[in-house]
This record gives sequence, C-alpha cells and structure tokens, in this order.
Amino acid sequence: MVEFFKMHGAGNDFVVFDARTPLPPELMSPEGMRWLCDRRYGVGADQVLLLENSDRLGVDFRYRIFNADGHEVAQCGNGARCFAQFVFERGLAQGPVIAVETASGVIYPRRLESGILEVDLGPPRLDPSALPMDVAGLAADGQGLYAPEDPAGLAQAAGLERFFPVSMGNPHLVAFGPVESPHLADVGAWLQAHPRLPESVNVGLAEVVDQHRIRLRVFERGSGETLACGTGACAAVVAGIATGRLASPVTVEARGGTLQVRWSGRPTDSVFLAGPAQTVFEGRLSLDRLRAALRATPGAGTASGSERTS
Repeated sequence: MVEFFKMHGAGNDFVVFDARTPLPPELMSPEGMRWLCDRRYGVGADQVLLLENSDRLGVDFRYRIFNADGHEVAQCGNGARCFAQFVFERGLAQGPVIAVETASGVIYPRRLESGILEVDLGPPRLDPSALPMDVAGLAADGQGLYAPEDPAGLAQAAGLERFFPVSMGNPHLVAFGPVESPHLADVGAWLQAHPRLPESVNVGLAEVVDQHRIRLRVFERGSGETLACGTGACAAVVAGIATGRLASPVTVEARGGTLQVRWSGRPTDSVFLAGPAQTVFEGRLSLDRLRAALRATPGAGTASGSERTS
C-alpha cells in the first residue's frame, strides 16, 4: 500500500506523494501517472506532485511534477503552494521559508503571517526563445504581442489574434480579451500543436477588469483547461504589466478561486504568487489493484483535462 494525499490550490488539484523513499515503478510510469489523474478510472487530478530529497547544498527538498498526460514538467505555481503546505502540515520544515529544487531552478515558498502561502517563482523571461518560440518573420505590435500563422482562422474568429510570450520556468502565451469566449480550447489546441512552438505551450486568456484585477482562463499543456493555473496567473500579470494594462499587485480571478500576483515590472525581479492551498483527503493505494487497473482500463488513464514545463 502506498499513501497519497489529495490537495488543491484554487481548484487546481493534485495527487501528492512523499517520495523520499522511491515509489514503485508502476506508479512512476507514464501509464501510472495517467491512471492516477484519470477522473473516472483513477484518483482524479490535474497533476501528480512528488516530494523527494535534494542533493543540492542549501536546498531543503526536490519537487517533481507530472501532468495528467504522464509527462514530467518543470514548474507549477499552484502545485508549489500545495507542496509547501504538505511540507508544513507534516512538520518537515523548521522555518516559514523553504528552498525547493525544481527542474527549472530553486524556488522559495513561504508561509505569510496570515497563513496564506506565497511562492517566489523567480524572474520571468520575456524573450520568445525562452518558450521556445520561433518568431522569425512574424509580425509583432509595439507591445511585443505576436500573431502566429493561423490558416484556419481560429484565433481570428475568437478575437485573439495576438499573444504575449512569457516563460515562468514553463512556456505561456497570453492573449487579452473576454474570458467567456467559447473558443479558448480550440485556440489552445491550435497553439499547442503550432510548428513555431516545438515544446508546446500553455495558453492564457486574460480579461482586464481594472489596473489591479483580471479574470483568467488557462488551457494547459497535457491537461486541458484547469480551474486555476499559478504560473498562468503570473504570466498573465507579467504580460499585463509589460504592456501597460496592469499595475502591481494584481488580483487574478480564476474559475476555481482567487490568486494574488506581484511583480515590480523589472525583468530581473522575481514574480510572487500567493493563494490558498488545502489538503482534501488522504488515501492508500494498493499496487495490486493499480496493476490490475492498468491491465483492464480501456486506454489506461487518458488525460483528464495543469503546467510540460506545465
């Protein structure tokens, strides 16, 4: 039996394992991850999070993330807060700040006096090559928004023709427009398969309410649209500040809850993400039943629809 924990941050939900003792290979396989995230045949989640030991000097833990499609990714903002909450709830940290190794670098989650968790996600990268995105020959407006080729007219039909590139350790394209657009999934799927984006991308649609508030939807690589996306919230705020639409701090209203993002606007300064993180329940997983499920489940664990770097 393997113990697991179900957590969420603003509706972005996770299966979390203490993997300081290595997990069985069945769980670590792409099929095992897909089964865990499947909302009909498995536990159900946007992503799987692992707590591991780190070999790096001055770092407390290693944090690994797997999307619902079984791919390991480099960063997840809501997951980082849930990871930190997991550590604090179990008394594994001595102070209010922890240093956590991720595939995209070291991050520093901390517990504020209010009890809310905030994560220093490091500086954003606004160079399209950080996604990576090939912009050779593409038209960009004066604010740095690009218009990828759209032969089917999907973005044009949705009124989302221009996109701002932001890397938060994972790749994002942000468009500005009404969040009730029915075309987000179509636009997201088109961009995620676009030849100019060889590693795919997360696609965000931000609606500016005022300088300090936006509404946001995000269509994530490997998971589809999620109720919230932490790095997506950061990317949208960075894009909004960089283009003069927003001023820090910014409240981000996602479909699953509210997040707070602050950034100075200086490219070398970190982006900070704050919001809720909650444990929902604990469970035990039988490996015999997992093996049987992987043999018996049709299309074992197709993605259930957050962040390949997510």
